[in-house]
Amino acid sequence: MTTGRTAVTIVLAAGEGTRMRSASPKVLHPVAGQSLLSHVLAAVPNSSALAVVVGPDHDAVAREVRRVRPQASMFVQRERLGTAHAVLAARGAIAAGADDLLIAFGDTPLISAATFERLREALKNGAALAVLGFRAADPTGYGRLVVENNHLVAIREQDDAGPAECAISLCNAGVMAFDGSKALAILEKIGNANSKGEYYLTDAVAIVRDLGLEAVVIETSEDEVRGINTKAQLAEAERVMQTRLRKAALDAGVTMIAPETVFLSTDTTFGNDVTIEPFVVIGPGVSIADGAVIHSFTHIVHSSIGRNALVGPFARLRPGTSLGEGAKIGNFVEAKASTLDAGVKVNHLSYIGDTHVGAHANIGAGTITCNYDGYGKHKTEIGTGAFVGTNSSLVAPVKIGSGAYIGSGSVITRDVPDDAMAVERGQQINREGGAKRYRELKTRNKAPKSGS
Repeated sequence: MTTGRTAVTIVLAAGEGTRMRSASPKVLHPVAGQSLLSHVLAAVPNSSALAVVVGPDHDAVAREVRRVRPQASMFVQRERLGTAHAVLAARGAIAAGADDLLIAFGDTPLISAATFERLREALKNGAALAVLGFRAADPTGYGRLVVENNHLVAIREQDDAGPAECAISLCNAGVMAFDGSKALAILEKIGNANSKGEYYLTDAVAIVRDLGLEAVVIETSEDEVRGINTKAQLAEAERVMQTRLRKAALDAGVTMIAPETVFLSTDTTFGNDVTIEPFVVIGPGVSIADGAVIHSFTHIVHSSIGRNALVGPFARLRPGTSLGEGAKIGNFVEAKASTLDAGVKVNHLSYIGDTHVGAHANIGAGTITCNYDGYGKHKTEIGTGAFVGTNSSLVAPVKIGSGAYIGSGSVITRDVPDDAMAVERGQQINREGGAKRYRELKTRNKAPKSGS
């Protein structure tokens, strides 16, 4: 935080993003498990007043704002008349007064808190306007930042730029910071003298210079200011974000055998000595404690993995799953809304849903907790040290006592007391010679098949 300075941040989230080919508002599309907008809201200064400008009938965007920053003020831009017009939709927030006014965009998820602080530092050092710029690998289509003697003198749109200005690689990222005491006066001077009759923030540079004030450029990387307008750009932002997250995880001591195949979320947390094998997807809301191993081809969301737990390969942990210390979820196991205490083993081919499994219980292959009756979900309780044999179905609501033993192939519909054995299966009947007679019946009047 810039010491001793107050700030108001306006995030423009009104864009429709029709090129996204989606019914969902552009800023709600996800990168690394969080919406584009939530990334931006997380980066703007926590200490500042926050105003978000949305389009009409964008209730979903407003809900996302309230989820991430409940104290934010909401403003609606009812007509789309340019970026300056959108900022002035939040006139009340600007007029309330602050040392700094920051303008951000809801579709730039890679921007960092440090960059906003660098913009504010330029204001602290006397600039009336600080514009964020980047060196574009291909500047085609971007507004060029014309700088003379370290001062920004113009933002020239490509259609208006001469050959020398078109050769400039320093481009406008759109993000700006204004001296809060002068911001409203500058913004109100922006006219609509352009072919579209719209009001553009870029005109602020000329106004600042006409007032005898200073405008400067703060440079950042092209990656940080990637705007999202297409699904291709969304995928590119995901690539950049995943590279950042993988590096941070490796730097924190996580072992990743093939990091380029692992996908993380921005809120993933790791303990010490965690190992993640190739082809693992970790969605939002996941914590992984010390010594845990996540084997290949595992998908985890909204779950906690305890110390020294083992997960996978080919496992799926759905929301609300919690694994205790040393618990093991094996291959082709799915768990949902379930707590598995320390030392529980579910080694293979099972579904555990809406269940509490006591410490050191063993769940055999093919076990299913039948938690849904077509109308509602029901709980299964499996006690400490219980043993559930293979290919068992536990029909909830049902309780398996501590130390109980369930015979393989059973369908359990009633509670089983502690240390009891429950077997529920049809009576086995052996018919002597039956297999031979069956074969003879099936092959009668059939010519033998030729081998090859």
